[in-house]
Amino acid sequence: MKRIIVERRANKRYELRFPLRYRISQKGVPAYSGISLTLDLSASGIAFRCRKSLPVGSHIELLVDWPAKYRDAYPIELHVTGFVLRSANGRTAVRMTSHRLRVSETASQTAQASA
Repeated sequence: MKRIIVERRANKRYELRFPLRYRISQKGVPAYSGISLTLDLSASGIAFRCRKSLPVGSHIELLVDWPAKYRDAYPIELHVTGFVLRSANGRTAVRMTSHRLRVSETASQTAQASA
């Protein structure tokens, strides 16, 4: 028997691997931070690798290293805030509540060396 899989997500997911830094905050608990790698992104969510399961429902802030540079010199980061939807088996899924691209105020080392 052939099984039909229906995609229920409203937004298409893109498998992209970018370095990221994250910080978890919960009321009454010290903040927890770490580094990781994205697994996929969509307009409303992001999934990334995580060795430790993160608390579901907790507020999370992500800084994703964007592959492009502003004026070929200034690194760009995707700044994301949201909530942890699920976290198990080395994979954490986040529902984004806000996101924006941020340009670093200092040029990258490679751009400074060539100037």
